[in-house]
Amino acid sequence: MNFKSIAKMDLGRLILALTIASVLVSLANTLHASYQVQRQQLIDAALETNHAYASKLAASTDDFFASMMQQLAYAAQVVARDFDNPALLKAESERLFLQTDSFNSIAIIDRQAQVVSHAPQTLQLLGRKLETRGVRKALADRKPLISQPYLSAAGNLVISVSQPVFDAQRNYLGMIAGTIYLKHENFLNRLLASHYYQDGSYLYVVDQQRRLIYHPLNNRVGTAVEDNLAIEEVIAGIAGRREVTNSEHVAMLAGYAIVPATGWGVVAQRPKTATLAALDTLMLKVLLHALPVAALSLVFIWWCARRIARPLQQLASGARTMDDPATADDIRRVRSWYYEAAELRQAMLVGIGLLQRNINRLRQDAQTDALTGLGNRRTLDQALAAWEREKTPFAVMSVDVDFFKNVNDTYGHDVGDGVLRALAQHMRDCARERDVFCRIGGEEFLVLLPRTSPQVALQVAERLRQQVERADMAPVGRVTISIGIAHWAGDAQGTAEVFKRADEMLYRAKRAGRNRVEVDMPEIRREA
Repeated sequence: MNFKSIAKMDLGRLILALTIASVLVSLANTLHASYQVQRQQLIDAALETNHAYASKLAASTDDFFASMMQQLAYAAQVVARDFDNPALLKAESERLFLQTDSFNSIAIIDRQAQVVSHAPQTLQLLGRKLETRGVRKALADRKPLISQPYLSAAGNLVISVSQPVFDAQRNYLGMIAGTIYLKHENFLNRLLASHYYQDGSYLYVVDQQRRLIYHPLNNRVGTAVEDNLAIEEVIAGIAGRREVTNSEHVAMLAGYAIVPATGWGVVAQRPKTATLAALDTLMLKVLLHALPVAALSLVFIWWCARRIARPLQQLASGARTMDDPATADDIRRVRSWYYEAAELRQAMLVGIGLLQRNINRLRQDAQTDALTGLGNRRTLDQALAAWEREKTPFAVMSVDVDFFKNVNDTYGHDVGDGVLRALAQHMRDCARERDVFCRIGGEEFLVLLPRTSPQVALQVAERLRQQVERADMAPVGRVTISIGIAHWAGDAQGTAEVFKRADEMLYRAKRAGRNRVEVDMPEIRREA
């Protein structure tokens, strides 16, 4: 009798322990999933904010240089009327210097590189011949110029903004130049320093030689920065956002943009830890708010566990009294109880099904390009990881829409998006179900064909090219594509090289006239 009581009690405890464990695991999983989603949202928001801010600062800086050029152009017209009049030259240089704080100094230089007027007068450059790199280039080019940073005659790290001076007969007289001292107070410095340096965030500017034009630490101005992916992209003319590590080995979330007038890169970045600091506090609050509900849930679960154990007692009692006519009714009632338990189980399955669908939807959204419905880089990475692990050979088609910028410029981005969606459908039509389709940015697409030879990939590419060429994509009409093909044989060499070769083939197709396919195998290369 005691053994039976203990067995019954142990079963009740087991049910209680399993139920509690399920609740705690579900709670932990929900908190973890929420943390990961919120974390990524914070990172994405910080990257987008920094990119937007960098773009705004880049546009403001470009406007600043346009304004300076306009001031100098007007002054050049004034001094051109009487370039041999020292009083006029002095008055105009001092007017430019005093009227705005755009320049740290003004110099009017004749075509022999001799200073004929300057402001402020404390520079004592009158009559000196300047041999700095910026002056030589401006005199040689005889056109409006924003120089690269150089050391001035006074030993300052400067950039020069200059306008040529021509008389009424278009004879070249010299130039008028305004200089900005990069390590001194000036309007450009104040414009870029308006960024709020909270929680370790800061902004800096680099030129095409990776030198710092502006940095909140003044002693770093003029130094070069290496091994920074954001800087490498921005000097290549690519604006965007990415996670980088700064010179102090701190993970930063950076957004960057280009100043069109100079080719400089503006980079705004924030520490990743500062971005995620609020998330830890938020999740702690969520957990604290969930604890009272969890405690009440555990009490309720304990009561339910006791109720679940009762049918077993009723079944045991019925087994001992099988000869009693009333036992059948008792067993029916027990069976009704299990019917309700089955319904509860079904309800839980429905709930789990809803959760799985939501997770699958999130996973699908994370792996799908929203515009075309094709895969994104995450889809590409997952396929490559599996194929590299299994040594599965594959062909890669790098696809690009010819003259797509003209479509956007002529018909607008909505029509351009329609062209991209139509191209995505053509790609699905021309390839196989097991192939992997990815949009990797703009009008660039990748098609990965597993266990496919270059010859078969060429046939698929040609079919796609011809189908797109024949398609009527109203209102654009005829649109063509260029395709580059490379093949990975499943050898020990990594897959990165095959994408590089596919891009090279794509560029070869572009250079050869577009609307064609190029294959990275000389024996089967052919004209489109």
